Amino acid sequence: MREKRISQLSIFHTMPRNEVARELEAISRVLDDNPGIYELVYQDMVRAKRADTGREGMTAEQVLRCAILKQYRNLSYEELAFHLEDSQSFRAFSRLRMGQRPGVSTLQENIKELRPGTWEAVNGLLVRYAEAQRIEKGRKIRLDSTAVESNIHYPTDSRLLHDGIRLITRLLIEGKRLRPGPGYGFCDHRRVAKKRVMVIVNTKSSKVRQKAYRELLEVARRVVGYATGAISALDHFRSDDAAELCRARVLMEKLERALMIFGRVIDQTERRVIRGEKVCASEKVVSFFEHHTDIIEKGGRETCYGHKVYLTGGRSGLILDCRVVRGNPRDSSLFSELICRQQGLYGRVPRQVAADGGFASLDNLGWAKGTGIKDVMFSKRRGLSVLDMVKSHWVYRRLRNFRAGIEASISWLKRIFGLARCTWRGWKSFQQYVWSAIVSYNLHVLGRLKMATA
Repeated sequence: MREKRISQLSIFHTMPRNEVARELEAISRVLDDNPGIYELVYQDMVRAKRADTGREGMTAEQVLRCAILKQYRNLSYEELAFHLEDSQSFRAFSRLRMGQRPGVSTLQENIKELRPGTWEAVNGLLVRYAEAQRIEKGRKIRLDSTAVESNIHYPTDSRLLHDGIRLITRLLIEGKRLRPGPGYGFCDHRRVAKKRVMVIVNTKSSKVRQKAYRELLEVARRVVGYATGAISALDHFRSDDAAELCRARVLMEKLERALMIFGRVIDQTERRVIRGEKVCASEKVVSFFEHHTDIIEKGGRETCYGHKVYLTGGRSGLILDCRVVRGNPRDSSLFSELICRQQGLYGRVPRQVAADGGFASLDNLGWAKGTGIKDVMFSKRRGLSVLDMVKSHWVYRRLRNFRAGIEASISWLKRIFGLARCTWRGWKSFQQYVWSAIVSYNLHVLGRLKMATA
């Protein structure tokens, strides 16, 4: 039977006195001060099944604390399972029962139940808690955006063609294991494709590269033919075993999806490499597996493949809000939305806003002043007057220096809390990963502030 919390703590739930343990103890006190968080998590845990039946699983409290530990120490599920069995500090923080040793699959299954909206609501409770404790009032905020990478390799045309050939060939081999065997044939061209990719990567001659690309495209078209025949055969597949029929249907759907993406990859390769055309970012395919990935270009910096994340920070160092978006919108187009989200969070607009130069525009400045914001500082003026933005040059310098502080928060999130690269698969999981990192970071900040004032 699923529970929210452990009613009686064990006498063995004691924390050592090292620095990490003291931080975990402070974070634990913050969580205990906000029992409403466990109610949010509990609703996600019992959403798909009844809470009063079945075997006793992890409590909502344990799931949340394990998720926080994972991001707090930037661990994989395997590392988390090891430390939960080996570390007294981790076991005490997670409030695991004596003999309770959750495995990798158990941890993953439970943590992935927490929806992005739940993480966002948890963060909202922490922000309101910080306001009640007079840690963060939300009167002075700073805005910036950053890019979080998806877990994909660098998407070159040759590697994408190779990925498609490998993926479809694996599915064709898997289909041959059905009983009775479906009536389609194919050849395994993976070795040939790999040789052509190595030629493309290593050659310095454009003629040799073009020839290798043409041969790789020819192999790709053959694989498309095999997949088309296999889809037709699987559609007519018959068996007395219901499980085999289900496998055939799933394989057919996977092949159809892979074929749809592979067709786009072949098309963009022919246009870019063979005909020398330019393909716009919205038409490009960058991954077979993380197909939600966007192409993010920011100024003259290196192109990133992932998603843009907008962060709102406060004076305390907390991340008050986060917005994960699709595509590569201009920062200035999100300015009013980010301010409105702050108004919804605090019931009022902030008094001062310090934003990155990408948010600067005359329309945004006029809109912000019209909503009652006293000072609006853009780090790059872009033709705007300082005195139109703020009341004095001194205020502008102070807000410019204040805005720079969010760069430290972003650096901390990426280096320590794993926000540089999302290792979870899928768009929903991408949002879950980002929000779990934000919540863990905020708990860490609140814990350290609590330790400083204790």
